[in-house]
Formats: sequence, C-alpha cells, structure tokens
Amino acid sequence: MDHDTIDNITYDELHIGQSARLARTVGKEDIVAFAVVSGDINPAHLDPDYASQTAFHGVVAHGMWSAALVSRLLGTALPGPGTIYLAQTLQFLRPVHLGDELRVTATVTAKDDSSGHVTLDCEIRNQGGALVLTGVATVLAPAVKVRWPRARAAQLTRTAPAALAMLLARYDTGLPPRSTPP
Repeated sequence: MDHDTIDNITYDELHIGQSARLARTVGKEDIVAFAVVSGDINPAHLDPDYASQTAFHGVVAHGMWSAALVSRLLGTALPGPGTIYLAQTLQFLRPVHLGDELRVTATVTAKDDSSGHVTLDCEIRNQGGALVLTGVATVLAPAVKVRWPRARAAQLTRTAPAALAMLLARYDTGLPPRSTPP
C-alpha cells in the first residue's frame, strides 16, 4: 500500500460483503470547522455553558459532521476516488460528544451491473461500541482506476479560514460565536 496516494476500487473489483473502515476522534476543531462551513452555529454545538443545560449535557457534534465521515470513507476508500454519491439514508441514534472515538464502516450489499450503482450499508459506532448512526448509501462506482496524491488533499486541510480562527477563539473563551456578514 502506497501511503502517498489514495487509490480507488473499480466497480468490477468490488464484491458483496467487501468493507472499509476508518476511525476518528471528535475534537472541538472539527465541530467549529463544520459550523463555519455549514453555517450551523447552533449553541448546542458551540457553547459549552448552553450545551450543559440540554438533554445531551454537553457539546455535541453536528449530526451531519458524523455523516460526512461516511462520505469521506466512500470518497477515499470504498470505492474511493471517482465515486459519485447518488443517495444516502441516515438515522441518528445517539449523540456524538467531544472526545468520542468513532469507528465508521461501509459494507457493499448490492451491485447493479446495468447501471454501475453500488449499495452500501453504513454505520458509525462510538468507543463503547454503541451505534450512533446507520444508513444506506447508493453510489456510482468508478469504472476506471484512479490514484490521487494524498499531499494534494493535505494542502486543502492545512489552511484555516479567518472565520474558523475567530470561532475557535470564541469557543475557547466561552463566548457565543458571531456570524460574519455575508
């Protein structure tokens, strides 16, 4: 395995039961970055004082941040680069808290030779093994091999926009985040 690239698995190489996994620990930077990108600045995600008074008793990650981990797995591993998302169902079963260690799994359950569509069961479990998200994805799997330089992807994640830095600073002080004008 070449750690400098990400490689796909073409439609013809995929088989029923094939799976891929990734693990990720939820950090406050993840939550704040998702708030910046999505515009979802709900205090349940960003304000520890407010969040401690909710049913979840603390800051929780955005549900769609967790779902984005499924997208990452499908787009980088199974099937990988060149995959086109067509549909996704999701059930959010438990909250995801700061520091949770998530294990994301996608498993091929069906292939449609006439369309090139692949169906995958998707799930996320926390460090205790509890199911926090389930769903079914339908993708158009790539027909040709793709090898993508991992360094190119790393360049995208190295630079944080000013809005992210502002939200992180406000998060650290306990102040509610402010939106920047459009």
